[in-house]
Amino acid sequence: MDKYYLGIDVGSVSTNIVLIDEYNDLVYKKYIRTQGKPIEMIKYGIKEVAEIYGNERIQGAATTGSGRYLASIIIGADEVKNEITSHAVASLTYRSDINTILEIGGQDSKIIIIRDGIVVDFAMNTVCAAGTGSFLDRQAIRLGVDISEFGDLALKSNNPVRIAGRCAVFAESDMIHKQQFGHNPEDIIKGLCQALVRNYLSNIGNGKDIKAPIMFQGGVAANKGIIKAFESELGERIIIPPNYDVMGAIGAAIIGKEKAKNQGYTNFNGLDLYKKDYSVNGFECEGCSNSCEVLEIKEGKKTLARYGDKCGKWSYKILS
Repeated sequence: MDKYYLGIDVGSVSTNIVLIDEYNDLVYKKYIRTQGKPIEMIKYGIKEVAEIYGNERIQGAATTGSGRYLASIIIGADEVKNEITSHAVASLTYRSDINTILEIGGQDSKIIIIRDGIVVDFAMNTVCAAGTGSFLDRQAIRLGVDISEFGDLALKSNNPVRIAGRCAVFAESDMIHKQQFGHNPEDIIKGLCQALVRNYLSNIGNGKDIKAPIMFQGGVAANKGIIKAFESELGERIIIPPNYDVMGAIGAAIIGKEKAKNQGYTNFNGLDLYKKDYSVNGFECEGCSNSCEVLEIKEGKKTLARYGDKCGKWSYKILS
């Protein structure tokens, strides 16, 4: 019987679920829009996995992403890791000599600097929309172009217009201005791609030692216009891994596999977890001036965990 390992990456835009085998090869992947309902999306994805694979095949599990702690409690993860570690593990498994990882998702982006297989520096952006995929999505809608055609149109441009890309608001205003002057859509689109890349490199990449080989991950890695803009700015070939869109989840699965093997068992709650009712409630602790927001996760009436308090006053009662 084949053994599989589960990795879940829960982000603000998407929830990615993957299964890998003993050789770290991807055997299943699912991209789901989170839609502000991470528990429902996790259950939805697990239900599909359950319909294809049996419980006894899942030998380990781990979570990553902004919703990793919530997801870990729901599924019974063997390990919980941040996005930096998960993306680095997946990248190094695919290609061991990687020195730089560029990642752009829907709502955030990051850069990871690796030397000799070790993360030595990184930076994340969760504030500036002009450096994320949502920025391109909005501009595609404004231009009446499907985002899947965005990159191909950018490559057709021979005379890109310069867009002020330091801020999403200014970029949109500048783009409208260029439209009013009658510039071709492909020239505006290429200008937008270049603006996003300039924003990324000047903000997240500022002061970073970007060396080849360079790998590009995240949903935006599907955009040929962005890839070309990065290659032009950096003067290096950009490597796109086959599963660029779920690298975080793959890294989590690899980490979960190693943890489960080392401990000799898995904490995974089983694929029938999608049948259970979970809820999340929040309350503010008034025990001190920190006023921590504590999140409480329940299965039916049973409290599974609490987290968010700095002192452990609430989480300790459940997790001890």
